[in-house]
Amino acid sequence: MGFVAMVFSVVALVHYYLWRRLVRATTIPGRTRRVLTWVLVGMGLLVPVTLIGSRTDWGHFLAWPGFFWLAVMFYLFVFLVILEIPRALALLAVRRSERRAVTGPAAQRSGARVAAPVTAASAGTGTQAGSEAEDGNGEGNGDRQRNLAQDAGQDSPRPGAGARDGAPTAIGRRLFIARTAAAVAGAGALVTVGSGIRTALGDPVIERVGVTLPRLDPRLSGLRFAVVSDIHLGPLTGIRHTERIVRMINELEADVVAVVGDLVDGTVAELGSMARPLADLESRYGAYFVTGNHEYYTANGPGEWIEELRGLGIRPLQNERVEIGHAGAVLDLAGVNDIAGGTVDAGPDFERALGGRDRSRSTVLLAHQPIQARDAAGYGVDLQLSGHTHGGQMVPFNLVVPVQQPVVAGLGEVDGTRVYVTRGAGFWGPPVRVGAPPEITLLELRA
Repeated sequence: MGFVAMVFSVVALVHYYLWRRLVRATTIPGRTRRVLTWVLVGMGLLVPVTLIGSRTDWGHFLAWPGFFWLAVMFYLFVFLVILEIPRALALLAVRRSERRAVTGPAAQRSGARVAAPVTAASAGTGTQAGSEAEDGNGEGNGDRQRNLAQDAGQDSPRPGAGARDGAPTAIGRRLFIARTAAAVAGAGALVTVGSGIRTALGDPVIERVGVTLPRLDPRLSGLRFAVVSDIHLGPLTGIRHTERIVRMINELEADVVAVVGDLVDGTVAELGSMARPLADLESRYGAYFVTGNHEYYTANGPGEWIEELRGLGIRPLQNERVEIGHAGAVLDLAGVNDIAGGTVDAGPDFERALGGRDRSRSTVLLAHQPIQARDAAGYGVDLQLSGHTHGGQMVPFNLVVPVQQPVVAGLGEVDGTRVYVTRGAGFWGPPVRVGAPPEITLLELRA
């Protein structure tokens, strides 16, 4: 509950920031501002409703609009934060220009101070205008009132200027800066999200990786693993998503298929039909599965999916290992449950999976989260295959992932154990991938 409260608090703060920059800073008080405010409030409420409802039958219809807005919201925030510095510099230039216009050359020579004239829009405010706190644009009440006049077509008058010098302008300079920043952020967010949707829904990239293991029996050199993770069957995917992944894996002609967790975001009743193409997976030594954290988030838990996958010809490795015989040599292939299983007394058990084995043989471990390699290293595991991170899924989340996980994507090492982290073949939440395309990996062991 604490995590959920934190997420909703962050969403609320982000929407408030968007309101300050996209609504308050770009409009004058009136009907337009009220309408846009309520629209943004509605979009803000849509996010938590979608996050909760998409896990239920009644809320699936919210998935597309809700997750699409979640992605747009995120990139609006990112672009607006990036634009804060140029926006501040532009406003600083405007203030300096206004000060020069108010003081004037003659006043600067004499050292006299000339009071700024009162615009028609600010008349009648009295001394209260000077005492009010500045708003989010760094403007006092007098500035706000000048903006009202500017938005109506009047620029700030200059001392001694005639009527023709105060000729109407299209919009005030501050409004122009705010609206320009909003337009740039909006265009940037929509282009980024649009491109990210195309990437997320397109074919996964085939990553071909060779991994040298110093202790690998030379007879095992060339053994190939097709690694796929984070397929995330759910309300935004269909059966063709699974069929495409199966077809692409089969084209690799791998010796072993490793499905490294987060296969589903729902129950067998909801998603069983989408999973059926997995029965067509082809490999020399079989297909294997370990649970990810999302299997434990489903309404009926991972048990029903473990049995469903057995029926589809995929062997779950629940804190256990099997022997892969190849070219007269043997490789230990082990799998451990995800960390999330600890909430239901079914967490990872490294001793059960790896204890008592012949350490002269190389071991490949399937474990959903890269951080599990810290435990695996103590058992002399040569290589761990993981997913979970999505490679960050949407830049700049890739910069945040290292706070929790030792490897974000690709090949790394943890305490002497090689770790390969696939970016995953699907997506979670927004159907958007930016800077982290979906991936299926063909990994070849080398002595």
